[in-house]
Amino acid sequence: MLERDAIVEALQTRVVRVNALAFALASGFVAGLGLFAATDYLVVKGGPVVGPHLALLGQFFVGYHVTLWGSVVGFAYASVTVGLAAYVVARLYNWVARLRER
Repeated sequence: MLERDAIVEALQTRVVRVNALAFALASGFVAGLGLFAATDYLVVKGGPVVGPHLALLGQFFVGYHVTLWGSVVGFAYASVTVGLAAYVVARLYNWVARLRER
């Protein structure tokens, strides 16, 4: 019974860990794809004023506009920005999990 408890405890310890790099890559890709899709949807939809709220991202992402080329630029910016943020969050999560383990 003691060996089984040790195995369960080791498994629980490993399960709470997050692979920071995988989490960052996946989060960055999803965020970039979301911005890419939203921008392209608004470009295809068209209209007299295309995406005034989304165009405000150009204040933070230099070179981003609600255009087809802007969707590529936005994909890159969103992927990197969210990827870095997700990496930091995952590292902090793992640090807190390691503190709780003790």
